[in-house]
Amino acid sequence: MAEAQPKLEKESEDCSLLPLVHDIIKCMDKDSQDVHQDLAKLKAKIQEAREQISNMPGIDSSPVEQQQQLATLREQVRTKNQLLQKYKSLCMFDAPKPS
Repeated sequence: MAEAQPKLEKESEDCSLLPLVHDIIKCMDKDSQDVHQDLAKLKAKIQEAREQISNMPGIDSSPVEQQQQLATLREQVRTKNQLLQKYKSLCMFDAPKPS
C-alpha cells in the first residue's frame, strides 16, 4: 500500500502542464526560438494525458453504469459489515484466558 502512494504522486507530477506553459510564456517574453520546442513538449504532454485518461478503468462506462456499480459495491460492503458484526457477536474470537 505504501508503494502505491509514491506511484500516484509521480503520475500526478507527470501530468502537470503548468511548468511547460510557464516556460512557453517566458520564451515568448524573451522572443526566444525555444518556443517551438516548448510547444512540442506541451503537445506531447497533452497527448500523454489523453492516453492515460483513455486507459483508465471504467472510462468506457456511462455515468449511469458507474452509479449502478457503485450502488452494488456499497451493498456488498453493507452485507459484509453485517456478517462481520454477526460473527463478532458469536464470541468465538475471544482469546482463551491463561489458567
